[in-house]
Amino acid sequence: MPRVYRGEAATLYNSHATLNWSQETDLPATDNIPAPAAARSAYIYWIAGVAATAGLLFGFDIAVINGALVFLRQQLHLTEFGTEIAASSLLLGCAAGAGIAGWLSDRFGRRRVLLLAAALFGVSSLAAALPRNLNEFVAARLLAGLATGIASVLAPLYISENAPAGIRGRLVTFDQLAIVAGILLSYVVNWSLAGLGPSSWRWMFAAAAVPAAGLGLALLFVPESARWLVKEGRRGEALAVLTQLQGAQQAGRELAEIEQAVREEAGSFWELFSPGLRRPLGLALALAVLQQITGVNTVFYYGSLIFQDQVKSSSSAALGLDVYIGLVNLLVTLVAIWVIDRLGRKPLLMLSSGGMAVCLLFLGLEFHAPKVSVLPVLLLMLAYVASFGIGLGPGVWVVLSELFPTRLRGRAMGLATVCLWLASLLLTLTFLSLVSALGPAGAFWIYAGLSLFTCWLVWRGLPETKARSLEQIEQFWKTRRR
Repeated sequence: MPRVYRGEAATLYNSHATLNWSQETDLPATDNIPAPAAARSAYIYWIAGVAATAGLLFGFDIAVINGALVFLRQQLHLTEFGTEIAASSLLLGCAAGAGIAGWLSDRFGRRRVLLLAAALFGVSSLAAALPRNLNEFVAARLLAGLATGIASVLAPLYISENAPAGIRGRLVTFDQLAIVAGILLSYVVNWSLAGLGPSSWRWMFAAAAVPAAGLGLALLFVPESARWLVKEGRRGEALAVLTQLQGAQQAGRELAEIEQAVREEAGSFWELFSPGLRRPLGLALALAVLQQITGVNTVFYYGSLIFQDQVKSSSSAALGLDVYIGLVNLLVTLVAIWVIDRLGRKPLLMLSSGGMAVCLLFLGLEFHAPKVSVLPVLLLMLAYVASFGIGLGPGVWVVLSELFPTRLRGRAMGLATVCLWLASLLLTLTFLSLVSALGPAGAFWIYAGLSLFTCWLVWRGLPETKARSLEQIEQFWKTRRR
């Protein structure tokens, strides 16, 4: 019988917190699950690709502000604080969207709520192109934030619930790939449209309406989550979906596991705080917050202003340098997709956060120097973004999609993602003020310390979930209940 952990939240950090599946549980691994047939495999990848399009819009919406701010703050006459409000207004909507996404998806299903997000993406992208003042712009971005918050919860959740265990990490990482592709797309769009003059920011936002329409159309041709169908008592529909995804033989076994898990779950939100789930909840919330407050979004949201204000680059040069950052982010995420189911979640998260700490340390030293040169700053930013993209970026979303029981997964991911967006809001609202108070060197050194803490937390507290079914992961936590 595996050991039982005792104590309150502090057990997250005690000397036994680092778990090893092979030593501490007799549950069988799922490495020997047969690969799906070619046709089914193509269908699985199609479903993941459609859901990941929500991630593309997520990435576009959060990063388009980077280039738009160069023109927006001039045309709307924004102060430093007004610039922070313009950059962070999306994130307040993201927190609200993530907060309701779990409840909506548990009530109405994953696919329907993703359709709602697609509609919100389309409407908000057009609304953000029309404002005459900061208040109108904030209102449009809050609406975009609702869509982004919903997508941030449901895209990885939907992919995770439809993916076979052996390739689940890779498929959930597709969402992160789509996010970084959206970030790169926004940088390219910003750079391409910058020549239109002071009002080019309006076209930058409006461009997102095209992929939003494509997402809404594609969602009409994908199935509902089999796990949600089982929870709703629609067994026949769930079996049909699983058969289409995994074949008849594997579908029967998977359905039996899902039904057993659903029968054992109370399904109350407050169960997340029960002894058997406190630990995964604590890990999920901590990782969600740390993914943001380690500072990477200062580059994604304010990169053009950093190059323009601190390195004295021109507006067009700053927007061009953003494209390099987006391209590196995309390339390392492709690497992460390839290695996450080979190396596992834990090693990548530790490598990622440790690398970020080193890059931030040297970035602070560069900004502390009497003269700041563009090339060292660019190279360190590229290395920093690469460190984030190889692990902490995709890995946190994979872990969040794996840690919780089926009937609570939507609500748990919603809670974790609310915390993630609130942390991002805090970061974005304080970055320019922190730079004013401590200088860019001091700001980046604070983020370096938080990155080191993240590395330590992963080492001490996170079990490896590679190649384990969602039901096995749930059982693992149950055996460690107080």
